[in-house]
Amino acid sequence: MGPAGPVAVPVVLAAVLVLISWQVAVDGPLLGVDRWVRHAVRETRHELHSTVLNHLGKALSDLGSSVPAIPVLLAAGVLAAWRSRRAGVPRWWFPAVTAVLTAGLIPLLVVPAKAWFARPGPFGAPLAPDQWGWYPSGHTATATLAYGVAALLPARTVGARAGRRLYAAAALLAAGVGLGLVWSDYHWLLDVVASWCLGGLVLRALARVPPPRTDRGS
Repeated sequence: MGPAGPVAVPVVLAAVLVLISWQVAVDGPLLGVDRWVRHAVRETRHELHSTVLNHLGKALSDLGSSVPAIPVLLAAGVLAAWRSRRAGVPRWWFPAVTAVLTAGLIPLLVVPAKAWFARPGPFGAPLAPDQWGWYPSGHTATATLAYGVAALLPARTVGARAGRRLYAAAALLAAGVGLGLVWSDYHWLLDVVASWCLGGLVLRALARVPPPRTDRGS
């Protein structure tokens, strides 16, 4: 199963997530990586002075917004449910419900963490009273989970080759959103990495849930 992967994967993801969260909480030395990357990206952006790359970075960042990510997730759930019903799966509605629950889970995972850590953004301005903070990256978490689950659900109703393509597309979208956020100076790198880890853990758990079977047990 594509996202399931080796047993070591969730251990590594959890360890990285805990490490970054600890460093953000105590303003530890690991955050120097963020400052170094921000400086390097700004220098590169200044040297290239590429309008195309700057627009591409912002466009990729926008793919992590609720629109279009959540509609894609819900559409994939409906498509997978429809294909399951055609295949005679008793609980054919399961993919659609999973998509809806995933859409509701994303803010529950991200918003409390943002409020708790209250990390300022790359520009260094203090948080306003109505701001949650930048850690972890909501856009990256949304992209990772929405597109990841949008790939996982229909992948279970198609062949292995098509499933691998769906997983690859979801991974590229999640990576693109994160890199676009860093390039555009919307987020620190570690904000993005933490959300990749968080999303990967949730996807791992969902991938291990056995899909509903047909009446024939296939």
